[in-house]
Amino acid sequence: MVNILFCGNDKVFDGMLTCALSILKRTASKEPFTFFVFTMDVSHLKDTYTPVNGKQMGFFENVIKSYNPENRAILVDVTELYREEFDGCPNEGAYCSPYTLIRLFADRVAEMPDKLLYLDVDILFNRDIHLLYDTDVSDFEYAAARDHYGKYLINPNYVNAGVLLFNLRRMKETGLLTKARSLIKTKKLVFADQSAIIRSTTKKKMLPQKFNDQKFLHKHTVVRHFSKRLFWLPYPHTDNIKQWHVSRVHKIFRYFVFDDILFEYLYLIEKFKREE
Repeated sequence: MVNILFCGNDKVFDGMLTCALSILKRTASKEPFTFFVFTMDVSHLKDTYTPVNGKQMGFFENVIKSYNPENRAILVDVTELYREEFDGCPNEGAYCSPYTLIRLFADRVAEMPDKLLYLDVDILFNRDIHLLYDTDVSDFEYAAARDHYGKYLINPNYVNAGVLLFNLRRMKETGLLTKARSLIKTKKLVFADQSAIIRSTTKKKMLPQKFNDQKFLHKHTVVRHFSKRLFWLPYPHTDNIKQWHVSRVHKIFRYFVFDDILFEYLYLIEKFKREE
């Protein structure tokens, strides 16, 4: 069983769908997948902070089961955990949203597996997930690749937390997530959860950049992370092109290798809208 964790509100549906399709289409193994989705309702902070809903989850589960009937999708509402731990904390207005914080509850949710791959939803797999998932993390709390910009601007081993292969058993032993939550509750951090995880780490495994390519796509790239990036032309600027922005992926990045994934996504998202 391969265990995946997504986190977010109902706006992450496009990312969940495209990322899952890329995993299912690029993986040769018939081993089943379990997709955990942490979500919550914090609409008291902002009207759009509403949870992944039952219709979205039901549609998502039908899609993944069409690839393997043994695949599972499990929705976990962590609203009460959030209110208990982070309500009113200094990082509630995190750089993205409060939803970036909820992966820090992985040790508090019952029956979570010891090995768990956390993924931001703005990710596509270019190659088989087992190239990443089968990494031995038995002696580490987690495995991660360097942040494309952070490794130059902050520290050579500064990691990007958008792809984290958790050894949850070891993390519970060292108290990594407990320490990270404590930091979130007591200190304003520049990158909130990412900063808290890095500061609380005892021992991590560094992965090659191909497991979290945040700027380029190579033949050897396993994970292409569509995070915000810097463009130099026609003038220096940043842009935040996601994989579900299909026409911009074609026009700006000139990527066509993902078309089997993205065209199925376009068909499915229209089907979902009709069913709604």
